[in-house]
Amino acid sequence: MTDILARDDRADSPTTSTLTWRDGEIVREGRPHRILAGSIHYFRVHPDQWEDRLRRLAAMGANTVDTYIAWNFHDRAEGDVRFDGWRDVERFIRLAGEVGLDVLVRPSPYICAEWSNGGIPFWLSGRTRALRTGDPVFLAAVDAWYDELIPRLVPLQAISGGPVVAVQVENENGSFGSDPAYLAHLRDGLRARGIVEMLTTADGITADMLRHGSVSGAMPTFTFGTGVAKARELRPADAALMCSELWGGWFDHWGERHHVRSADSMISTVQELLDAEGSVSLYMAHGGTNFGLWNGANHDAVLQPTVTSYDSDAPIGEDGTLNAKFYALRAAFAPFHTGELPAIPAPPLRQSAASAALVAQASLMDVVRAAPVVAGSAVPLTFEQLGAEDGLVAYEADCSFPQEATLSILGLHDRATVFMDGERLGTLERDGLAKLALPAAGGAGRLTIVVESLGRINYGPLTGEGKGIMRGVTIGRRYVHGWSHRILPQSAPVTAGTAADDGVAVATFDIAAPADAWLAFPGGAKGMVWLNGFLLGRYWEIGPQETLYAPAPLWRSGHNEIRILDTDRLGYVVEIRERPTFGETEEFIGS
Repeated sequence: MTDILARDDRADSPTTSTLTWRDGEIVREGRPHRILAGSIHYFRVHPDQWEDRLRRLAAMGANTVDTYIAWNFHDRAEGDVRFDGWRDVERFIRLAGEVGLDVLVRPSPYICAEWSNGGIPFWLSGRTRALRTGDPVFLAAVDAWYDELIPRLVPLQAISGGPVVAVQVENENGSFGSDPAYLAHLRDGLRARGIVEMLTTADGITADMLRHGSVSGAMPTFTFGTGVAKARELRPADAALMCSELWGGWFDHWGERHHVRSADSMISTVQELLDAEGSVSLYMAHGGTNFGLWNGANHDAVLQPTVTSYDSDAPIGEDGTLNAKFYALRAAFAPFHTGELPAIPAPPLRQSAASAALVAQASLMDVVRAAPVVAGSAVPLTFEQLGAEDGLVAYEADCSFPQEATLSILGLHDRATVFMDGERLGTLERDGLAKLALPAAGGAGRLTIVVESLGRINYGPLTGEGKGIMRGVTIGRRYVHGWSHRILPQSAPVTAGTAADDGVAVATFDIAAPADAWLAFPGGAKGMVWLNGFLLGRYWEIGPQETLYAPAPLWRSGHNEIRILDTDRLGYVVEIRERPTFGETEEFIGS
């Protein structure tokens, strides 16, 4: 292990990086330095609120912000790499510097982060199974991405007057794979493209994870909720002790409880790390929101899709509110600053409670029929084959069936609503018994199956797997052939049709001035929500999350429209609430 983890002292190693690591310390300008960081993801925060959240982090006592860069957020369609608007990560980094923060950049290709596909573009995972390896197809895509990304980061390095002081090579690779050439390729690619600041890796606290996640020339760091003593035992002698993800809270899956961690529990681990002369990054300092359909999923015997909120019980709440963890960290970090900490920003403004009737406009089948047919095939095509990133795809075929017949969907990823001649037959779920009884009398008709991707898996061996109908549809033992496919757009549906229990409905609010709000959907079952055309995310009656965060920049003075597409059952009202409801809680430290 010593040879693998040793510092890289080759002649071509950079010698001018702002931070270096040696003799168990991080050094800056010849003096020992502590990284006191917190994670904020620019892609989970409205860009008009970036500065506010960064100022709250600085007021917490952090001297550094760390952020992942989500590859698939920028490269949604292969070759159309975007860095404008919400994707202007350079602006986020510059803002951090203006606020007085250093930046630790974690630039993919894989980020985990409970983010769709772990940040890997769906078009790439649909092309190769050899993710996070030296596979030529995978590396060619990574290199093309780095050719776009890294030149944008180079002038933002501290040696050039910017705030970037460290760059992560890969993320928890020791939990996934064992390809040292892949890690070396990433490290060398960063250096060759001009990154000279300190390199890091991050892995869990086992010797096996450390061995397979580390690469020469990058300082190994750890991720844990508790485990300072184990990290001290495992770290190489010359590497500084650092937890680059100290889990002060945890994320939530649909159908589970809301995870929290007490301030006392969190700060005890932070203080133990600080007392051991370690550096730390709180994951998350401010979690933000999985806007749109960007939530990821886990798989542990069953699919576990992540909720829309990424509040993570963080010190800085989803809407910027500050809790006991914030003040505990501010007190713990204050002794490491020579002057006064920045002033604490004022609380965010909230809208007053209100409600508006939800008016049904069209059925789910009306929405399906309004979408064009994009492909025909003898067998059902996957989302990847159709070029569908996420959301809903409708599969249609004419079929006949005998009496007492059963329909089965083989390889359903993830949830299907089934219709025969426009009449709802039922809903099927992945990882369950994906079978449904057809009308008992037998007959023939038009079969429509609306499949929803609930979130692309972001961690573990199933990362990168496909969505849709992966194998086929059978009636009894016989396959159904002759399919047409419709991709339902992720824009707000404006279909005209017949009001129904499912489908599209609209509510409107007139407000005096934009401010934050929390939206609730009493009576609704499972839907997607657009505010003035922006897709906020999903709600689901199975909880735990009950309210969606609707940030102030998405509201307008005057008239505002909430549009909903519910695949199961529309509610009757939309409520503006002044406080969030995340559901029944459970103390959880992470694993």
